[in-house]
Amino acid sequence: MNEESTLAAFASLSNATRLRILRELVAAGPEGLCAGEIANAVGASPSRASFHLSNMSKTELITSSRSAREITYRADYKAIGALISFFMDDCCGGDETIRACCVGKKNCC
Repeated sequence: MNEESTLAAFASLSNATRLRILRELVAAGPEGLCAGEIANAVGASPSRASFHLSNMSKTELITSSRSAREITYRADYKAIGALISFFMDDCCGGDETIRACCVGKKNCC
């Protein structure tokens, strides 16, 4: 991940609805959720959810696949990991005080 893509990802997540969407998609796991389920889960209209999903897709934090008329969205765990890694390693220089939040946690930094 480079500085430009990191900034775009953080900018995308600086919106409350988008952060809720990412949480829902991470919780849904690899199966993902269709757009209507996401809209219901975050309390957004379908068109509003679509707007946010489009924004997040551009930052590559989520992926989508189409089956007939239904689009399923999934969290891109590698992209999320790359974002966290960039922030923890490149931005924070691997500072042990900052990384302490991860001590003893499975699959963390």
